Amino acid sequence: MDRDRNIQSQINETLNVLDNMETVNVSPFFKDKTMNVLFAEKVEMKNTAWTWFTPKLQLATLACVVILNVFAFTKLEAASTYEENVTEFASSYGLSTNDEDTSILNN
Repeated sequence: MDRDRNIQSQINETLNVLDNMETVNVSPFFKDKTMNVLFAEKVEMKNTAWTWFTPKLQLATLACVVILNVFAFTKLEAASTYEENVTEFASSYGLSTNDEDTSILNN
């Protein structure tokens, strides 16, 4: 029973709030401004960092890189062989064994 009275008092309070509402004064151009903001065309921001790197320049760069790689590969292949590289590496780090070197154990 007490619960019913509580619900009825809450309903009455809610209805009393509606009686205390006043009209709101709005600018006559509020609707126009709102519609302009909602339906205005959005201007896209373009990224201008790479605009100078056109397809022609990309193709020229690719061609230069390919030519440079082919040139370097042919020079690398003709310049030395595997055996020469291993021998040079071993001699520079003292890993090579020469017949001229004498060992204490060989005496």
